[in-house]
Amino acid sequence: MSYRLVDSNAVDPTPDRPCELRRLTDAAELQQMAINRFRADPGEQIPLAYHVHDEQEEAFFVLSGTLFVETPEETFEVEEGCLFAVSPGDPQRAYNPEDAESAVEVLAIGAPNVSGDATAYEP
Repeated sequence: MSYRLVDSNAVDPTPDRPCELRRLTDAAELQQMAINRFRADPGEQIPLAYHVHDEQEEAFFVLSGTLFVETPEETFEVEEGCLFAVSPGDPQRAYNPEDAESAVEVLAIGAPNVSGDATAYEP
C-alpha cells in the first residue's frame, strides 16, 4: 500500500502563469490523473488560453468564490461547492472576471494524466 499526504500550501506556485497555480500531481506521486490548485484574482484566467483537450477529461471543483467558464455556447457560473466537468473535445476557458468581488480558488482534476494534450481554440 502507498499513501501520501500533501499540504498544497507547501507546493511552490508555478512561475509565469496568469494566476497562482500549485501543481499537486508530482507531490502526490500520481500517475493516472493530474491535480492542480488554482487561485485567480479578479481579472485572471486559469488556463494559458481558451483551449480544448484531445484525451483528457477535466473537472473543476470550486473551493471558494465563483468560477466562470466560457464555452462556445454559453458562459457558466460555477459557485462555491460546485463541480464543472468538461469532456475531451469540448473547448473552454475558466476565469475570474475583472468585476468579481474576490478571488476564486479551484481544484482542477484531469484524467488521464497526459502532457501536450491541450490545443488552443479560436472561438
